[in-house]
Amino acid sequence: MPLLISGRIYTGRDRLHRYLAEGGKCPVELRDGALFHCGPVMRREGARWRVIAAGPTTSIREEPYMAKIIATLGVRLIIGKGGMGPGTLAACRQYGCVYAQAVGGAAQVLAARVREAREGGFVKEFGIAEGLWELEVDTFPALVTMDATGHSLYERVARASRRVYRDLTSSAESGAAAGHG
Repeated sequence: MPLLISGRIYTGRDRLHRYLAEGGKCPVELRDGALFHCGPVMRREGARWRVIAAGPTTSIREEPYMAKIIATLGVRLIIGKGGMGPGTLAACRQYGCVYAQAVGGAAQVLAARVREAREGGFVKEFGIAEGLWELEVDTFPALVTMDATGHSLYERVARASRRVYRDLTSSAESGAAAGHG
C-alpha cells in the first residue's frame, strides 16, 4: 500500500538503534511515531539545518534492535530500505507497527519533501549521520511492505518466485526427459 507521509519523523541508524535497544534513554518521544532508517546529509545555514540528502539506509542492519525498540518505545512506523527480518515482522504484528520502504537512490528527491529539520539528540556524540534528527515532512512517499497484521510483501514475492522457479525447472526437466532438451 503506498503512503504519503506528512508530519514528524525521526532518523536513526546503527549507533542510535543499538543504544536504544540496550536501554539508553531516548531524548524524544517516539511513542506512536515514525523512525526513518536514514543518515541524512545536513548543512547548517545560519541557525537552521537544511537536509541535502535523505536517502533510506539498509534496514536489515537494524534487525537485531528493531523488535525491542518497537516494544519499548512504541514506534508505529518504520521507514527504510530493503526488507526486515522475522523479529521485526513479529513485533509489527504484536504492537501494531508497519514497515514502509522508501525509494533507495532518491536521496535528493526525498530531501525535497523535508520542510524543517532539527537536532533530536546525539548529534555531537554519534555524529551527523548517526545522530537523531527530527524532520517535518510533507507528502514523503513510501510503500508499506510489512503490516501490523503480519503480512510481508517480501515473503509474498519470495513464495511467488519459488513457485515460478519450481514450475520453470520442472518444465525444463520434463522436456529433457522427453528428449526435447
